[in-house]
Amino acid sequence: MMVLGAIQSGAKKFDKIRKTTHTEPDELNSILEDLEDAGFIRVEEKKGFFGPKVELWVTEKGMHELQDGIQEMQSKWGQMQTLYKQEDKSKLKGFMDNNKSLLPMMIFFGVMDMMMFSMMFSMIGSSMGSYVPAQDMPAGMEDGGQDYSDPGVDDGGGFDFDLGF
Repeated sequence: MMVLGAIQSGAKKFDKIRKTTHTEPDELNSILEDLEDAGFIRVEEKKGFFGPKVELWVTEKGMHELQDGIQEMQSKWGQMQTLYKQEDKSKLKGFMDNNKSLLPMMIFFGVMDMMMFSMMFSMIGSSMGSYVPAQDMPAGMEDGGQDYSDPGVDDGGGFDFDLGF
């Protein structure tokens, strides 16, 4: 689903898709073959200045698959929000455990509210790193969504004015 989404959003070449989805080359090649076999993408070979170049495009069938997948993720996100609002820790944790594979895709497609997602982890007493691989986390949250900085320690950043009072 993430590879299909990456292609739809403009990553038409193998290396760009690989970087966008954080997928190993062999795995990506296999996924692309599966997507092509299923009729979700088409491969166009064009003549380029330095030889032939290959571009990938999402087909109509692929667009429908992508839209269905995003709707499913939105539905699951809605269920997670409901469980969070009901303050049912055990059901929320169970739901997240059962849908672990969807969480990175929800982040990739921007389906979820990251602030609420972080509060859900706080509620169940877990870190985001327990559910989402570091390479799939939004920038700045690779440490599992936790802020380990000590506010009393000067890290050399920001502004520090001593006005002499």
